[in-house]
Amino acid sequence: MHMAKEEAVNKKNDELKKLSNLSVRELMMEFRTSPDGLSSEDAEKRLDEFGENKVNVQKPKPWYRVLFESFMDPFIYVLAALLIVSALTKDFEAVLVMTTMILISAFIRFTQDFKAQKESLSLQNLVKHTSAVKRDGEIKERPMEDVVPGDIVYLSAGDMIPADGVLIWTKDLFVNQSSLTGESMPVEKFESDKVDVKVDEDTSAIDLNNLVFMGTDILSGQGEVIILRTGQDTFFGDIAKSASTARALTSFDRDLNRISKLLLKMVTVLFPVVFLINGLSKGDWTQAFFFAIAVAVGLTPEMLPMIVTSNLAKGSQTLAKKKVIVKELNAIQNLGSMTVLCTDKTGTITEDRVVLVEHVSPLGDSNQKVLDMAYLNSNYQTGWKNLMDHAIINYYETNPDKMITDKIEKIDEIPFDFSRRRLTVALKRDGHQLMITKGAVEEMAAICSSVEIDDEIVPLTDELIEQMSDVNRRMNEQGMRVITVAYKRDVHNTPTYAVSDESDMILVGFVGFLDPAKQSAVTAISSLHQHGVNVKVLTGDNEIVSRKVCRDVGIEVDKSYIGTDIDTMDDDELKQAVNEVQLFAKLNPMQKARIINTLKDQGETVGFMGDGINDAPALRAADVGISVDTAADITKEASSIILLEKSLVVLEDGVLEGRKVFKNMMKYIMITISSNFGNVFSVLVASAFLPFLPMLSIQLLIQNLVYDISQLAMPWDNVDEEQIMKPVRFDIKNLLHFTLFIGPISSIFDIITFAVMWFVIGANTVAQQSVFQSGWFLVGLFTQTLVVHVIRTEKIPFIQSIASPPMLIMSSLAIGSGLFIILFEPLRQAFDFGALPSEYWIWLIGISFSYLVLQQLIKKIYIKKYHEWI
Repeated sequence: MHMAKEEAVNKKNDELKKLSNLSVRELMMEFRTSPDGLSSEDAEKRLDEFGENKVNVQKPKPWYRVLFESFMDPFIYVLAALLIVSALTKDFEAVLVMTTMILISAFIRFTQDFKAQKESLSLQNLVKHTSAVKRDGEIKERPMEDVVPGDIVYLSAGDMIPADGVLIWTKDLFVNQSSLTGESMPVEKFESDKVDVKVDEDTSAIDLNNLVFMGTDILSGQGEVIILRTGQDTFFGDIAKSASTARALTSFDRDLNRISKLLLKMVTVLFPVVFLINGLSKGDWTQAFFFAIAVAVGLTPEMLPMIVTSNLAKGSQTLAKKKVIVKELNAIQNLGSMTVLCTDKTGTITEDRVVLVEHVSPLGDSNQKVLDMAYLNSNYQTGWKNLMDHAIINYYETNPDKMITDKIEKIDEIPFDFSRRRLTVALKRDGHQLMITKGAVEEMAAICSSVEIDDEIVPLTDELIEQMSDVNRRMNEQGMRVITVAYKRDVHNTPTYAVSDESDMILVGFVGFLDPAKQSAVTAISSLHQHGVNVKVLTGDNEIVSRKVCRDVGIEVDKSYIGTDIDTMDDDELKQAVNEVQLFAKLNPMQKARIINTLKDQGETVGFMGDGINDAPALRAADVGISVDTAADITKEASSIILLEKSLVVLEDGVLEGRKVFKNMMKYIMITISSNFGNVFSVLVASAFLPFLPMLSIQLLIQNLVYDISQLAMPWDNVDEEQIMKPVRFDIKNLLHFTLFIGPISSIFDIITFAVMWFVIGANTVAQQSVFQSGWFLVGLFTQTLVVHVIRTEKIPFIQSIASPPMLIMSSLAIGSGLFIILFEPLRQAFDFGALPSEYWIWLIGISFSYLVLQQLIKKIYIKKYHEWI
């Protein structure tokens, strides 16, 4: 099988290499396409023939696979093993109860998993990835899954490459192939005519510079590609098939697995201990064996995986109503435990509605020519237009009297990239070639040697540089983002321009934009701070502008660093910097990612919110990547959470909901662990001193079943505001403290119950064991069910904090079921319970009430000692 897969991959590799050697004309003949692209009719036929452009990891699991995987849990394995043993020993009542437990756990988990998958897919349909596809001679954005072999696709910065293809035209095209090769450095790609494709046996198709592949993305430049392979036939599809699709475990998952293993080890150790003690003390080895099985079942938290899944699924549905789409369910946990939010500035803490405010000469005087030059650059560039491009174009559309009516022909373009931080277009106007470049002030200053003042071109002097710096500073201090515009005439006779031509340019002036701070961001940032989330701004923008915006939204900035500072810092210096500083400006993409990794190394749970192409590395580096549905394709793909509204207020809702989900999971985990710990001690005491079993195996199984069902409402429980005021984290040490404090209390009251049943009720003979067992059954069920309401809150239960209606209903049903079993004679006899005397009921109420009161007191002591609760 492995050899067959390898042969298939090698065959595909060879086919792609052969195709890469064909001319454009030969490729179009091979794939029955043309310069106008496929016809719509042909594309439809190919979509039917080749299927949607998806790989297995993107396709939903069929229901039967989800159902099968619902049984794949270590706790269910334990129950199944105990069930088989019970069947072999003909304990069919135990078999029935354990079968019920397994089916309930697996069925509810299946229901939640399948529903979560459907919800996730329907939500992700709101976040569409598209490609610019040419069909019927028209370029149009189409869903990425509709791309078929033979399609001609246009690529530009920020695009995800939809499928494997061969380039037929490029312009300074740089591709990030790290998802396939692991190499972080971008690779420049060229059309076939510009590369000498060497097809030899040792060359991989991935190494060829005229091929691009699904799963990679465009960092800068442009290109045009003929699609060769789609969906599962792509290289990415091969990786998806051969690699494990299991997601990397979060810290919560790892801690949960450790607890699960601990509980399973406890079951493994206690089963023979309980069996031997009861067998030796009572002489009935068969009953001892069945009782040991029932104890093992009681120690197995078979509902744990289902409770976790239900919480996450419920959380994702609630967040969707609050305009937060969760692509990965596990991201909810990280959202709840987030301690630091790093955010880009534009659109998150500013209005994201850039307005053109000023267009001035190098000396700061209003100048129309500056704006005209900027418009020609923005209008004729074909890459990803940013907010400033749209602001410039919008200005002319709303002022048609200022529209440039000259006959203009575009002849070339040098796309924007994040190292140059500028963009150039070359136009033909009035019989001359006009090269116009606009970009960041510092990077533009490096390529200008003269300036234009009052239609006169003069050399750039130190005095002029100082005057221009004053103009820039004034604009920045007013909160404006500033770009520089420069030009050159008749650089070439031929229509071919390169980065090397961006030199000795004439600086014509500056354009200023205002992106005011959001009022809602002030409230949201204040609330995030109150809830223990430190907000840091990581931006590529100017430091002075960023400082002003930070002040406007309530982020204190005593000190800040820029990208060049980061490059000079070693790891220790950067650790100190990220702890002290809230603003980092003029950053490139890799510097953002480095800052985030440094924060993570110090134990912080880091979220990053951004929507730009340059934010993708930071989104991948963060524990939880947050983007918006209007972001570039690669940005959305790198995110685990997508906001349908670009607002910190929406994100704040997501953080608080994430904490609620986490808290409800922790309630079940803490209660289950501490309860099991107490039960172990109670069972050992009872086994050692009673002449009969404290409860029959079937009775213990029924008690566990009723209690477990009552906990199904836990994901819908209320969470106190105080419990979500700070980030929530799973702490094994806290779990140990909690178990040692709370667990023994249940054992104390179990022993009190034993004493009451033995000395007061008189159930102290083998003949009266059924009465004893009835008494402990009800006390155990009452206390275990009611203590949930004490433990779920730091406050006084039922008075200061009330559980949700579903929790109250399920608790009432659990207690009602226990009473019905004991009071309804046919059921009582079926499970070998005895009738309880009237005086018992006073003791039941007294013991249960005293237990809850003592647990409340112990809770207060615990909180005072450790300053925390679940």
